[in-house]
Amino acid sequence: MEAIIEEILSLVKKKMREQGGYDRDAYKQYVEETIEYFQSKGKISEDENTEFIEDRLMDMWGQVKNNISREF
Repeated sequence: MEAIIEEILSLVKKKMREQGGYDRDAYKQYVEETIEYFQSKGKISEDENTEFIEDRLMDMWGQVKNNISREF
């Protein structure tokens, strides 16, 4: 589960940089979009607890915000 969370987080960070969304709302939107994308590609099954994955990623917002701000 942690590997998939890290993979989603990596893609979310990439979207943030490419699309210029750096606030919590944009982060949440990218997390939701990326989870849906992973489901559509079969990397996450419908049976997996996507709520848990989303919650874990949202809990990481502070860390992500700090890392992104250091890049600029």
